[in-house]
Amino acid sequence: MINLSSEMKRIYKYFFCLLCFFACLKIQSQEIFPFRNDRLPVENRIKDLLSRLTLQEKISLFGFNNKGVPRLDMPAYNWWNEGLHGVARAGLATVFPQAIGLAATFNDSLMETVADVISTEARAKYNIAVAKNRRIQYMGLTFWSPNINIFRDPRWGRGQETYGEDPFLTATMGYAFVKGLQGNNQHYLKTAAGAKHFAVHSGPEAGRHSFNALVDEKDLRETYLYAFRKLVEGGVEAVMCAYNRLNDQPCCTNNRLLSDILRKEWKFKGHVVTDCGALYDIADYHKLTNDKAAIAAAALKAGVNLDCSDLLQKDAIEAFERKLISEKEIDSSLTVLLKTQFRLGFYDDKSIVPFTALGTESVHAPAHIALAKEAARQSMVLLKNDKGLLPLKKDKYNSIMVLGANAGAMDPLVANYHGMSGNMVTFAEGITAAAGPGIAVQYDQGSDYKDTVHFGGIWAAGESDIAIAVIGLTPVYEGEEGDAFLAEHGGDKLSLGIPAAHIAFLKALRKKNKPVIVVVTAGSAVDIAAIEQYADAIILAWYPGEQGGNALADIIFGNTSPAGRLPITFYQSLQDIPAYDNYSMKGRTYRYFDGKVQYPFGFGLSYTSFEYSWKQEPVKISSLKDTLRFSVTVKNSGPTNGDEVVQVYIQYPNLERMPLKELKAFKRVHIIQGGEQIVQFNIPVTELQKWDMKQNKWVLYPGDYTLVAASNSQDTRLSSVVKIKAGIK
Repeated sequence: MINLSSEMKRIYKYFFCLLCFFACLKIQSQEIFPFRNDRLPVENRIKDLLSRLTLQEKISLFGFNNKGVPRLDMPAYNWWNEGLHGVARAGLATVFPQAIGLAATFNDSLMETVADVISTEARAKYNIAVAKNRRIQYMGLTFWSPNINIFRDPRWGRGQETYGEDPFLTATMGYAFVKGLQGNNQHYLKTAAGAKHFAVHSGPEAGRHSFNALVDEKDLRETYLYAFRKLVEGGVEAVMCAYNRLNDQPCCTNNRLLSDILRKEWKFKGHVVTDCGALYDIADYHKLTNDKAAIAAAALKAGVNLDCSDLLQKDAIEAFERKLISEKEIDSSLTVLLKTQFRLGFYDDKSIVPFTALGTESVHAPAHIALAKEAARQSMVLLKNDKGLLPLKKDKYNSIMVLGANAGAMDPLVANYHGMSGNMVTFAEGITAAAGPGIAVQYDQGSDYKDTVHFGGIWAAGESDIAIAVIGLTPVYEGEEGDAFLAEHGGDKLSLGIPAAHIAFLKALRKKNKPVIVVVTAGSAVDIAAIEQYADAIILAWYPGEQGGNALADIIFGNTSPAGRLPITFYQSLQDIPAYDNYSMKGRTYRYFDGKVQYPFGFGLSYTSFEYSWKQEPVKISSLKDTLRFSVTVKNSGPTNGDEVVQVYIQYPNLERMPLKELKAFKRVHIIQGGEQIVQFNIPVTELQKWDMKQNKWVLYPGDYTLVAASNSQDTRLSSVVKIKAGIK
């Protein structure tokens, strides 16, 4: 035992007290900084924080992967996270259907619920990571989702990430997604959503870093900017500027796009983030200048607040030294960025920030898995059932053969920008579980993607009562540049074709003269006509997420009636539409294409039938402030319970460059057999305005507007003409 003298004890006691004093002083100094005082207005707190940062520290915070400011106890933060259809690239999370499949539900209420679950899991994963000081990419609260670009051309590999070809559907589903991600707390964001890619960005993938999208003001306003404006008005926290040029100007240094339209005209209050490497593209691919400091200054002046690269971190200081940008402008840009962090509660005590108690039990919870299954069920589209083969009655079939390249694979479930659940239910697994132990279910891969001669499972299919063949595309055959490594053209498709090996496989299968159900996986339009003669029923499953197998089984065995609808047009041939790099909307999508198609926008079959009648027709319009209010009675006149998607289209007066028709309202409703439901619609008259090229503004043209209630864009169940007189204001 060591005996200390009284003098030594006093010295040790002195130093211990001194250490405690400095520790307390440090804590007190942090607590008294105004930027950490949650009772002060956010603007005052940000102003205080800026006053404490050096110029170099300020500039360092413009990078997406920054080191923070340790002396002020500002931790490192990586802004890059993805949540397109579940928290992505960060391990365990619920995997929902790909975005194009979520759009096919035509159910914005469901979309909001899905996004709310995504944000719950994101908060939980963030809390777990921060507790372990893992401040890494894909564990943050700032999401670069949703992708609200218009899927204008079926060749685009990333079209699967979008909500389809229609501006109104895209805006409605996108708004619901943002609302679910960001939550409804008055003071704090649950997570921060980011709308991308601003603007006019939808391929070609192979040239995405250098292409120049040429678009006139009418197409720009009515098609490409429509959804962005709606999400900005709805409070989206971030907007991502795109790689490309728009009418010769790079999107991420585009003053008209980022400053004049986004900030001044639309009053956007959130932050702008560049697509990853977009500022370097200006020099390396657009080849407009090699002056990185000038690029940094131009980006900050235009309205960029965050760089998904390190160009601003490296070159903004030189821009300042050369007087290309002032510290006041740097402060102004950083203020916007910091506001997002304050709204996420980064500088407040955990006790007052909602969502901080979420943990492991909130990730991949049973309720979330059930929601993934419901979303997948609602997304799937029945394309053919003319022989009434579906739904299958279990007591009729003793044996089932499940086969095809995608029947037992995980890739067709998860799509791109995906998470991992550890509970992926393949189509073969889902059908086997649903069939139960009393039915002999077999599985065989059947074919690959190349061999048009050698197949498996054909003999077994001939010995079975029925075959279910799962074929089509996967995310390595269509997707983002680099990720879709087996795609023909940098992620894009060169044709609408289903792999020739799959068609040959179906042809061989058909020779066994047994009923065949074909399930197609894809994130885009494909040539269904090429397989139609080999199938008694066809289901488009998209990329349905972790519960895809169970959802498909529910539809096949009639536990639910399919009601997914196509958010894109299925053309007969690519020869029917303009060149891929032509960004004019003329001749594209159901709004401007008047030729014959395989399946129209909004199409989808059901196991039951519905009848429409007017409950209340729309009345005349007297003011631009009016709302078209009307209601439709929908009756389920078929043999089973089911969902109907009531779609409302507007046909405009016969004027130059008017759309053929345009979706302006929709509602998905569940109606029991023999029951009926009244569906109420409200369309603001401002939604009928079109961009006038001569006046350079939105105009409500006089004339007859035909309102059509339908089950798809080429259908008419009810119609009513609304006359709009000249001079209405």
